Amino acid sequence: MMLPPTPRVQFLRVLVGDIRRVFPLGRVIVAVDAADAGGPFADDLAEVFREAGADTFRASLRNFHQSRAYRTRLGPETPESYYRDGYDYVTLRRVLLDPFRLGGSAGFQTAAFDEERDQPVEARWLTAGPDAVLVVDGEFLLRPSLRDGWNASILLVNALQDPAYLDEARPLAHADHLVDDSDPSLPLRIGPID
Repeated sequence: MMLPPTPRVQFLRVLVGDIRRVFPLGRVIVAVDAADAGGPFADDLAEVFREAGADTFRASLRNFHQSRAYRTRLGPETPESYYRDGYDYVTLRRVLLDPFRLGGSAGFQTAAFDEERDQPVEARWLTAGPDAVLVVDGEFLLRPSLRDGWNASILLVNALQDPAYLDEARPLAHADHLVDDSDPSLPLRIGPID
């Protein structure tokens, strides 16, 4: 199905084309690094990948939180402790990134934890074809321990907030594509990084 040719869709088509030029075949994992603004952008990006014929899956880091008890085990949550301990990166790799990258009949999960209920979700294993695309959104996706998990990374610069993340991870220096999505109807590319 063709999406309406809005400026946003046209922008995303160019971005998908750029990613596909570098990764035309095989499993591709794209990170959309942003706080709350990342979900809608990642949803639209996934739709454009689908429009281009890719078997596309969506996941969000918000479905890989740590439990409240774990996050507050050392005291009240602070922005720095949330950056360090807010998400279960080991599970993200174990049930989503690594099995997705393996391909073949390896099953993967796009969610592992329901933060609202503060409990794990029932495992729902998915499989995909050899040339599938996975679009993952969330904050802190360009932290050093995750950078090698992505084929391509997009940083929504208007959604950067956490000083600990900016200082330690330097996401502006590590993103493949910098995008200003403060006006969702007219996103702007700030660059790929040279």
